[in-house]
Amino acid sequence: MTDPRIDDRLLRAIRKLPRGSGVVFRHYALAPDVRRQLFGQVRRVCAQRGHCLLLAGDELTAMRWNADGVHALTGGRLRSKRLLRTAPVHNIGEIRKGAKRGALALFLSPVRQTRSHPGQRPLGASRFAQLAKLSPVKVIALGGMSRAHAKKLTTRLAHGWAAIDAFA
Repeated sequence: MTDPRIDDRLLRAIRKLPRGSGVVFRHYALAPDVRRQLFGQVRRVCAQRGHCLLLAGDELTAMRWNADGVHALTGGRLRSKRLLRTAPVHNIGEIRKGAKRGALALFLSPVRQTRSHPGQRPLGASRFAQLAKLSPVKVIALGGMSRAHAKKLTTRLAHGWAAIDAFA
């Protein structure tokens, strides 16, 4: 997950990801032209490293910017067969909604305490497992994650894990 807190290390962090990883480009607060320019830089690094790049936003922008997919809970089913779809989810209602809208994977969060959402109560490993079992699609653990924390999750329930600070 991209985040302005690691802008000075962003491209270097993406280069260090294992080949074939995925990147969700967020950076919502940037002016549209600045956001698109940074997305282009990230896209070039992702192409070099074989990473999948999803735009957090809308499908039309993701298509125009040549993203591999879109990361969003809003909107109906994808019009583009080319784009992958993932969605952020926090509870069973959002899990059902994301699956119904055709998400390939759901980012379930926050598993642990996180700087991105201070004060938000984390799910914890057991609640994460309960919700992941109910998901009809793949679940990716997000929120306070690190390699050590990911190893503690059942790989049968967590297809993978995502982070911001752990990759910085």
